[in-house]
Amino acid sequence: MGEIKFRLYIDESGDHTYNDLRTARRRYLGLTGCIFDLLYVRDTLIPELDSLKRRHFNMGDPDEPVILHREDIINHRGPFKVLQDDKRRVAFDDDLVKFFRKTDFVIITVVIDKGNHFAAYGDRAWNPYHYCLKIMLERYCGFLSYFKRTGDVMAESRGKGEDSQLKNEYRDFYQNGTSYISPEEVNRLLTSKEIKLKKKNANVAGLQVADLLAHPSKQDVLLENGIISNHETGDFCRRILPILDEKYNRNYATNRIKGYGKIFRQ
Repeated sequence: MGEIKFRLYIDESGDHTYNDLRTARRRYLGLTGCIFDLLYVRDTLIPELDSLKRRHFNMGDPDEPVILHREDIINHRGPFKVLQDDKRRVAFDDDLVKFFRKTDFVIITVVIDKGNHFAAYGDRAWNPYHYCLKIMLERYCGFLSYFKRTGDVMAESRGKGEDSQLKNEYRDFYQNGTSYISPEEVNRLLTSKEIKLKKKNANVAGLQVADLLAHPSKQDVLLENGIISNHETGDFCRRILPILDEKYNRNYATNRIKGYGKIFRQ
C-alpha cells in the first residue's frame, strides 16, 4: 500500500460580498474544510454515504444521483420532498447524526466578521473567502506536517469568475506561502499546485460532508465568541456540535482547538 494521502474538502456558509451586513447570517462568512484520508474516502465514506441515501431517498436513476445539499434538504426540494413527513425527517436526522459520529475526518472552520474587516480596510479589504482560505491552508499544512503526510485541496465550484480568482489565490499560496509558512514547506506538503474544483452535481462525497457541516460549524464559532445565543441554533445543529468538538483540528500536543480547528477573525 502506498503513502496515505489526504484531501481537504471545502465549502462555505454565507457569501463573500460586503452587501447588507445588518444580520449575523449576512455579516459572517464561515469557511469549513473537512480533511479525509483518500483511501478512507474510497473504501468507507462513499459506500457509507450511498447506503444512507438509499435508506431514505429514491435512488432509482443511476445517472441522477441524490446530492446531499443543506439548502435543498431544509427546504424539502427535489428528492428531499419526502422529508415533509415528520417521521421520515426524524429518521433521516437520526441517521445523519449517527453517520457523522462514526465517520473519520478532521474539521477546520474559519469565520470572519465582514463588517469589522470592511470598516478597518474599506476598499482595501480582502475578499473574505480568500482571506479565510489562506488561514485554513496554513492549518491544513500544519496538520500534514505534524502527521508527516501530504495532501491536496478540493473546493466547490462557485462560478467562472469566482473559480478563476480562487485558483489564483491558491497558486499564490502554493508559490509564495505566507508569513507563517514558507513556499518550500507548502510545496513539500501539498501535492498539487492547483486547487481542484467540482460542481455540486459531481456527487463528491467529501464536498457533501463539508456542505452539511459548514453552517453548524460556523454557528459553533459564533456561539463560542458570544455573537449568537444557543436558542438561535436549530435542534439538529445542537445535536451535531458535540460531535464536531471531537473532530476539530487541534494542537495535538496540548489538545487546544482554538486557533487550530476553530478560527475567528474579527
